[in-house]
Amino acid sequence: MNEPCTAYGEAHQPVLQGTWEYVRAGQEEILRSPYLPASCAFLLHVLLSSPFFLLDALASVSQRVRSWRIAAGSGPPPSARQWVDCFWRVLYRYLTVVLPTTAVFQTLRSPAVPELAPSCWQLFVEVFGCFLLFDTLFFIWHLSMHRVPWLYRNVHQLHHQHHIPFALAAQDSSSAELLSLLLFALSSAWVLGCHPLSEAFFHLINSWLAVEDHCGYDLPWSLHRLLPCLGGAPFHQAHHSFHSGNYAPYFTHWDHLFGTYRSSGLT
Repeated sequence: MNEPCTAYGEAHQPVLQGTWEYVRAGQEEILRSPYLPASCAFLLHVLLSSPFFLLDALASVSQRVRSWRIAAGSGPPPSARQWVDCFWRVLYRYLTVVLPTTAVFQTLRSPAVPELAPSCWQLFVEVFGCFLLFDTLFFIWHLSMHRVPWLYRNVHQLHHQHHIPFALAAQDSSSAELLSLLLFALSSAWVLGCHPLSEAFFHLINSWLAVEDHCGYDLPWSLHRLLPCLGGAPFHQAHHSFHSGNYAPYFTHWDHLFGTYRSSGLT
């Protein structure tokens, strides 16, 4: 059994237990709500994309910000109108398809709300395991959508309207694709039997990485610069530019193994 994380000098006081009890206090009905995953996914996506909206605005006046843009010579950053139009498209698909369908999935899943928090080690293993499983499912599905013409035309092509993507466009996809990716994320946590706190961390980091991959900037503090196993924005923007290769969302090992890796050549 894993011992719970403890604060320094407090051998019997789990660090995560206090956080978990704060989350649970009077919130169990919300935690059990079938509408929670889709609602949080949409709100998180908009919230995490917001800093890049400001960055795109600054890029029109700041040479330093423009120097961080990938393929800076390919045109100006997206306009405010593009951001607003993208917001309404994504919101419409969430309200009409993603929210009701994931609510049914969550009702069947009936997630438990345990009293105890996970240990730090358990949280790390579960979150990392979710990323490995989600990355694998995404790679298979993404590769299939490019290799099967019907899937590309009817499911994936809409996402490729963005030759040079921007942060909010990470979820500017068909309803079917948007739904499939959220179900992959939920299923990854379900299959691995993750604690709700681990699942929450996974969804938070997953949302951030999706936004960062589509942001259009190779920032000095981007995660792929700290963790070479991640492809980052240059890796994914190459996929949007060439319409092939780099099918995994975050890690690069599957693309290396299957010979579908390609360097960006865009920076």
